[in-house]
Amino acid sequence: MSPQITLTVRLSPSALDSRRGVVRLHPEVLDALGLRPWDGVRLTGARVSAALAAEAGVDGPTGVVLLDDITMSNVGVTEGGEVVVAPVEVAPARSVTVAGSRLAGTALSPETVRSALMGKVLTVGDAVSLLPQDLAPPPGADVGAVRGKLSRAIGMTWTNELLTITATEPTGAVTVHPTTVVGWRDGARTGERAAVAVGGSAPVSRAAEQVIDAEVVAQERTETPVPLTDLVGAREAARTLGEWFELAFTRPELLARLGAAARLGVLVTGPEGVGKATLVRSVADAAEARVVELTAPTVAVLEPNAAAARVRSAIEAAQAATPSVLLITDVDALLPAADQPPVAPVVLDALRAAVEHPRLALVATTAHPEGVDRRLRGPDLIDRELSVPLPDARGRTELLRVLFRDVPVESDVDFGALAARTPGFVAADLIAVRREAAIRAALRDRDADEPRVVQDDLMGAVQTIRPTSMSSSLNTGGITLDDVGDMAETKQALTEAVLWPLRYPDSFARLGVAPPRGVLLYGPPGGGKTFLLRAMAGTGQLNVLAVKGAELMDKWVGESERAVRDLFRRAADAAPALIFLDEVDALAPRRGQSSDSGVADRVVAALLTELDGVEPLRDVIVVGATNRPELVDPALLRPGRLERLIYVPPPDTEARAAILAATARNTPLAEDVDLAAYAEELEGYSAADCAALIREAALTAMRESLDAKIVTAAHLATARDRVRPSLDPAQLAALEAYAQSRA
Repeated sequence: MSPQITLTVRLSPSALDSRRGVVRLHPEVLDALGLRPWDGVRLTGARVSAALAAEAGVDGPTGVVLLDDITMSNVGVTEGGEVVVAPVEVAPARSVTVAGSRLAGTALSPETVRSALMGKVLTVGDAVSLLPQDLAPPPGADVGAVRGKLSRAIGMTWTNELLTITATEPTGAVTVHPTTVVGWRDGARTGERAAVAVGGSAPVSRAAEQVIDAEVVAQERTETPVPLTDLVGAREAARTLGEWFELAFTRPELLARLGAAARLGVLVTGPEGVGKATLVRSVADAAEARVVELTAPTVAVLEPNAAAARVRSAIEAAQAATPSVLLITDVDALLPAADQPPVAPVVLDALRAAVEHPRLALVATTAHPEGVDRRLRGPDLIDRELSVPLPDARGRTELLRVLFRDVPVESDVDFGALAARTPGFVAADLIAVRREAAIRAALRDRDADEPRVVQDDLMGAVQTIRPTSMSSSLNTGGITLDDVGDMAETKQALTEAVLWPLRYPDSFARLGVAPPRGVLLYGPPGGGKTFLLRAMAGTGQLNVLAVKGAELMDKWVGESERAVRDLFRRAADAAPALIFLDEVDALAPRRGQSSDSGVADRVVAALLTELDGVEPLRDVIVVGATNRPELVDPALLRPGRLERLIYVPPPDTEARAAILAATARNTPLAEDVDLAAYAEELEGYSAADCAALIREAALTAMRESLDAKIVTAAHLATARDRVRPSLDPAQLAALEAYAQSRA
């Protein structure tokens, strides 16, 4: 039996390792497993995956494995979880089949995909990025050329594209070689185009390829649209769009008699993955209209002449058979508001001519309406807008029932409980949950004749899927307020200020008062402010958008304010939601005292406008955190804004004991360990310091023996020598004085 070691998962801090399928292990762990750097390893968590093993720094902890976010998702663990690491035999792949987004499938040839995957270790079900494995590239790999091909094919967003490994031959862990046959699921495979040329056909020119691509994109979609009854959460939008189609397609003379133009241009907005294009296809199918689809990101990466040709081809296909709908998805990629491409005027002129064609509707979709060229939204082009909202808990429940309608599930599966655990999830996210739950069920019952999905499969799947609409969401790690040691008054104040307004809006309305809009958490560094917010989010199952103060600062005029507006817009889309502004003193310092050309002053003004501007916040709470409250602009702290100030004091003896106990909940302690007595000796230690002591004690035990089973008092004593108190008495005194002045 091969050796294996259970290690704690940490997110890799290195950008060089990100999305490359590489995990970092301490040299001692590599030796214990009999591995050399760049050997393959099997990772077993909630799922089984494989990756390349590289050395971590010798100064790092031995009991930790560093994973990137994609590998963590493949293994089905979150940061702080455990994964079993063992050697694995990696075979050269004879064939690999992948699936990906429509953009990737359209723009990337199988040969380019093969070049991007070379040198990586793959297993079926894994998600892999297109970033080449350039840390230890295989012999003959030209990483620079591969990057250039990917960038030219997809554009700047190529590093965000993910592929799914759907099949490999042989099974198990494999690696891609230059001779591996790589293909898209139900699509082209390497060597197919070359085979046509060998058969006697002349080589296809680049210009001819562009024409062929344009014709392919302009074809009518063949898959069956989703029935209107299954458009959960978007039925009102579907009804409105259907009425517009009816007038434009069947009653144009009525519009003419009333003095209105019969042309129809609609911009459908909503979060990514919410189902905007699906809505359009379904309504068009119900109106018996043909849909000709143009994928804007694919067109945007072409050179201008090819892009214009592809747009004209799609328009001609839509005009060939009416009634028809010309659907342009993610139109902001082709017609952006900033850095407009040279082809933009040509595309706009072509679209103006298209909407004048009888019984032809132009529909564009975008998740970023503020990023669309204003000329597209003129009265002669797109003069109507339709919004598809994020599904609420009831909508998610109905959507889950629709998605799992044909999936074998146990009778006790509670979709309502699952919906409560998925705030911020859109249809695409719930489809990803279904896929992950199916993989878990298959792995658990791989020998069963009829495997079924159970509740644990669904709940486990939710832990590994990050909502598409919450790109800056806070990772709660599954903690709740029950995991926060002591701090009873602080937790109660936070519950009243944050959870009550979102959970009990009727009570506030009944008493005729508006709920608080914002809270400022302040206290010494390491006091647990961010941990409290994570616990609050975990308790309330809230959508949380987390931003550090400096992240919104931009030297370009208007960009910082735009970032603030975008943050609040995403929170409104995901409501009920919580915006967490960490280090808010850097984001909103006192106005008139900065030397940054007024950027900070404009950001403060944008924040104030969003907090109590013309459009009121609904079901959105703003929480700021700082250890320098005196530096925050006073206007931000008045009633109606961050009106509740909650002091997070340093932990006293009882609190330190509770923090130690909570941190050591899963750590086996020897009988001679008395955490309550130990806490009395930790004056000046913050909550973070107390947690660090337990971790260091466990690592001390591991340094003595990787087979250590308990942590003793001697280990804690050694840890205390290494972890020193971080609280500054002068800063504590200043914070205490500030808290008394605000009491």
